[in-house]
Amino acid sequence: MSIRDVYIVDAVRTPIGKFGGALASVRPDDLAAHVVRALVDRSPALDPARVDDVYFGDANGAGEDNRDVARMAVLLAGLPVSVPGVTVNRLCGSGLEAVIQAARAIALGDASVAIAGGVESMSRAPWVLQKPERAFPAGHQQLHSTTLGWRMTNPEMPAEWTVSLGEGAELVADKHGITREQQDAFALASHRKAAEAWAKGLYDDEVVPYPGAELTRDECIRDSTSMEALAKLKPAFRTEGGTVTPGNSSPLNDGAAALLLVDEDGLRETGREPLARIRTSAVTGIEPQLFGLGPVEAVRRALGKAGRSFADLTTFELNEAFAAQSLGCLAEWPELDPEIVNPRGGAVAIGHPLGASGARLAGSVAHQLAAAGSGTGLAALCIGVGQGLALVLER
Repeated sequence: MSIRDVYIVDAVRTPIGKFGGALASVRPDDLAAHVVRALVDRSPALDPARVDDVYFGDANGAGEDNRDVARMAVLLAGLPVSVPGVTVNRLCGSGLEAVIQAARAIALGDASVAIAGGVESMSRAPWVLQKPERAFPAGHQQLHSTTLGWRMTNPEMPAEWTVSLGEGAELVADKHGITREQQDAFALASHRKAAEAWAKGLYDDEVVPYPGAELTRDECIRDSTSMEALAKLKPAFRTEGGTVTPGNSSPLNDGAAALLLVDEDGLRETGREPLARIRTSAVTGIEPQLFGLGPVEAVRRALGKAGRSFADLTTFELNEAFAAQSLGCLAEWPELDPEIVNPRGGAVAIGHPLGASGARLAGSVAHQLAAAGSGTGLAALCIGVGQGLALVLER
């Protein structure tokens, strides 16, 4: 069996909304349907019935995104009912996992045209109530928030594994001696790069605003923030000696992203020039409390499989779950030029709608490679409970 080349023809995303912000009134299945419809409309020569499958990442799935949000997006977007859809969950890496699974299906000949993406509405994530062991309990019952992090934790899990995500970032800061000032400086740079990219129109070909929502730009970017303003924020997870604050962490967000993937036959049907070609991917595991360093080995493996080194990279989109986590990864890649990392801003400024972020990163890398005309790009994320995921693209 021959392995087929897989091309990214197009990539779109919504502006990223803040928690309780401009997209909070929009259901996640509607957000997903919007980017699917926008993607199809941008390739009018392609018959929508030719889409073999739709893969969508979704980290929660506990609310309006239940019942296979990928299939719901297909139906709500008005695609033919013959187009199937599957939802995948690798927590923060779900959107990138969807891209990788779609690419794998095309490479093996199981599909010719696929849509891959991700969605999350952290604003609309519900509270859940466990069923009681016996009917009609007389006492109070506990609601669990499904917005973020551990809940209903298995008691067999070691306590050192189940620390909060923020405490995990603090552990990475401890491991690499990353100071509060370094984290704040990283966060400030993220906001400045994102604001500059929007001002230059670098996101114009990528972002498709949701109809009726008064949001045309990522909502969490703070153009006027400063080191002085960031320094005033209190640590959010450690009261004594903490360095991780709301200002140097990614916020809670709502948004969706989607990519159109094809083989050679599908490419001819679209009549378009591809943005990039998918080369290799890799996934790895690490101690759950050190999840922030998950990308370190995944990136090395993906580059090795591609026969590439850090010196070959044109651009690198590394998800900024926390500034400390990103700086910890960079410390373990001394060969990497930090200037090529997140040149248009990262999640600290843009936001991190969990299931959508990986698709956003892959789409951003593809658009950046198309703008450059050639090169090698990489997208990578850390993942809660201790995993790392990486994807290499080329043009």
